Amino acid sequence: MEEEIIKDSIFRIGCVTSVDGRAIRVSVDKAKNSSHLLYKGELVKNVSVGSYIKIIKGFTKIIGKVEGEYTIEDKNYSNKEYSSDKEKISRTLNVSLLGFFNKKHFERGIKEMPLIDNECYLLDREEFNKVHDFIRKDDEPLTIGTLTLEKGQEIQVGIDSLFASHIGIFGNTGSGKSYTLAKIYRELFKKYKDQQNFQLNAKFFLIDFNGEYVDDNDNIIVEKEYKQIYKLSTKISSDKFPVSSETLYEPSFWAVILEATEKTQTPFLRRAISNSWIAERLDKKESLKELIISRLLLALDKNDKELGSTIIVDFLSEINKCIPDSNISQVRDVLREHLEYHNTTSQYMFIMGDGSKLYSDNMRLQVAVELNKINLENHQFNDLDKLKLQILFQYYDDIIKGHSNREHLSPLIKRMEKRFEDIRKVIKIDDNIQNQKNFTIVSLKDVNIHMRKILPLLLCKQLYDEQKDKNDETTYLNIIIDEAHNILSRDSDRESEQWKDYRLETFEEIIKEGRKFGVFLTIASQRPSDISSTIISQLHNYFLHRLINNNDILAVEKTISYLDKLSFEYLPILPTGTCILAGLTAQVPVVIDIGKIEDDYEPNNKTRSLINNWK
Repeated sequence: MEEEIIKDSIFRIGCVTSVDGRAIRVSVDKAKNSSHLLYKGELVKNVSVGSYIKIIKGFTKIIGKVEGEYTIEDKNYSNKEYSSDKEKISRTLNVSLLGFFNKKHFERGIKEMPLIDNECYLLDREEFNKVHDFIRKDDEPLTIGTLTLEKGQEIQVGIDSLFASHIGIFGNTGSGKSYTLAKIYRELFKKYKDQQNFQLNAKFFLIDFNGEYVDDNDNIIVEKEYKQIYKLSTKISSDKFPVSSETLYEPSFWAVILEATEKTQTPFLRRAISNSWIAERLDKKESLKELIISRLLLALDKNDKELGSTIIVDFLSEINKCIPDSNISQVRDVLREHLEYHNTTSQYMFIMGDGSKLYSDNMRLQVAVELNKINLENHQFNDLDKLKLQILFQYYDDIIKGHSNREHLSPLIKRMEKRFEDIRKVIKIDDNIQNQKNFTIVSLKDVNIHMRKILPLLLCKQLYDEQKDKNDETTYLNIIIDEAHNILSRDSDRESEQWKDYRLETFEEIIKEGRKFGVFLTIASQRPSDISSTIISQLHNYFLHRLINNNDILAVEKTISYLDKLSFEYLPILPTGTCILAGLTAQVPVVIDIGKIEDDYEPNNKTRSLINNWK
């Protein structure tokens, strides 16, 4: 009892003088104006900005955080007697309420408000640990670092509370955000990588824009035998990521890739991709040849002055690009030389080798003879070939029959060649995807700008749809996107509004609805102000590194409700490797130094030493 009285007298710092909502003012006892207190032969850090205090209201212990302080000096001290100069100063603390102690644990939130003259105390070591105990019942701990202001005080987070949530990691370049991302997943894989249920039920998919998570050894985060790595490239022949044919035949996806206009080109693409009549005739070479011949003869029968003979040559040229190892180019050249459209008589004619001219049925018969020389035997079709042909046949079918305006659709067809070429370099169709490794890294370092925007959307949408279709409560998917502003930007001027809407709607659906299907996002970015506010506001846990740009700080302040005023003021001055952890997993926002990763598992993002390279 005597010991408790002594402890209370030493740990008491003052009393409440003002209550204004969550903002409390505390008058500090003049005897407690020193920087440290002595208790049981040890120095105890006295109350200061950033400290926690305990307010006693009856049997309730209310916890607050000191956000600021100001002092008033007694101007009439010459007429009074003071034992030291410190007693001339009256300190007042601005305190924000955080939570309270129940019988065993600290709980965030306000249960009761303090009253004027309630006594205030420093937290002892046990109480301090309770405030920073983020491990809930039945959860397992993961150590990620130490408290910045309390050296040696480890910070552990609960695996369920962190990884069964959407995570945001923000910070300027060089502040340590990629290191933090690697650290939390390094610790997770160290703990569970050899667990069979973890390998079977958990899937992690990391999109790496800058090649920071792949290197010569491929051991970053976890040893290479535990993961599947795809180093994609639109420059050279490289890895190809497997996608299902269902994903490939998604009209909305191709509308985005081909930058289709909303009112004319997108409806055309939907018709083309869903045209089963054409699709069925592409499965066999005989029926494909018949389809080519029938479309061209139909063009002849239309005898349309607007189409002329160029429609025949253009059609065969486009088909030849899809089937380059056929003899279509030779047939096209023969028709280009001998088939003409006479504008005066408004009819086709076929000029024979001896100069004679064939008209009407004889002309049609001779063209059919030439078309029947087409040989497709050498070509092996894949799904991309078929899809491209499907779009081409629909296009020429619409133009020949007069259902569509050539000027409206031809820009789409011109873009198609390059876009299909890029897609062909980075993906392959595989409906029997069986990956025994539950961690996949896709590097987009060598992919061109257009595909860097499209591929993440394609791959993430496929993974999300697969997880939704499983409807299995035991499975888990975590999509990890580093440099997320590349694809989650809301203000990009390099793309159409249609593409921007489709992209943001897709990821916003994942972050709003994914939790019920076991799908979670982890995003890291230098520019939170560039990312959709809907996405940032739906995140549950935040690791905030140094942010200097005022727009980024305002974006964080507007959308993150877990941070106090003091934490926001820390953001521009945080050193490299230090961050603020806030969110559902942390009872209170804390400033932590991220723990070190073993050298072989660090991300490949160290700042270059110019001096070492220049000497």
